[in-house]
Amino acid sequence: MNALDDTAAARTAALVGLARATRGFMPDDEGEALMAAAADAGQAGGGTFVEIGAWCGKSTVYLGAAAEATGAVLFSIDHHRGSEENQPGWDYHEADLVSPEDGRLDTLPHWRRAVAAAGLETRVVGIVGDSATVAAHWGTPLAFCFIDGGHGAEPAWADFNGWSPHVVVGGRLAIHDVFPDPADGGRPPYELWCAALASGEWSEVSECGSLRVLRRVAPPRS
Repeated sequence: MNALDDTAAARTAALVGLARATRGFMPDDEGEALMAAAADAGQAGGGTFVEIGAWCGKSTVYLGAAAEATGAVLFSIDHHRGSEENQPGWDYHEADLVSPEDGRLDTLPHWRRAVAAAGLETRVVGIVGDSATVAAHWGTPLAFCFIDGGHGAEPAWADFNGWSPHVVVGGRLAIHDVFPDPADGGRPPYELWCAALASGEWSEVSECGSLRVLRRVAPPRS
C-alpha cells in the first residue's frame, strides 16, 4: 500500500468513526455494509447517489464517505420533520429534536452539523422537501439509491415507485428495515424488497441485519 492508499484508508476510517458517533438508528455493521455497497456501485466511475431519509445524518456520513472515495455526489433528501413513528406519542419520538419555534420536529440543523463536521459539504447536497415531489421532477440516472424514509405503506411505496426507476442497469438499490418476521418490524420495507425481486428487474447482492442491497439487472418496465 502506498502513501496515497494509506491516506485514503485513514480518511475512510475517520469518516466511519464520525458516522458511528452521529445520532441515528442504524447499527454500525449495517452502516458499514451500506457504505461498502455504495462504494461498489460507484467504482465504475462515480456517478450520482441518492438517499431518501437522512434523520440527523448517520447514513449520510456513511454514504458520503463512499461518494468521496469514488468521485460520486450524494443527494440527501428529507423533509427533516420526522416520520410517523417519530411524532409525539410514538416509540421513536425524541423530544429534544422538537423546534421551540413551531413545536415540530426539525432534524435539519443536526444533519448540517454532521455533514460539516465530516468535511463532506462538497460531496453531499441536501434537498429539503417531500421525496415524492422531488422524484417527480428528477431526471439524473442513479448509480445508487438508498430508501429509508417513511415506513408506512403510502410513503414507502411512493419512495420506491418514484426513485427505483432512476437506477441504471448495474446500479444498486438499498432498502433499510427489511424484516421478514412481522414481529421484528413494519411490513412495507419488506414488501418493497419482495416486489423488487418478483419483478425480475433486480437481483439480491447482499444483506446485513435489516439492510438489503439489490442490483438492477433489467430496465424498468414502461
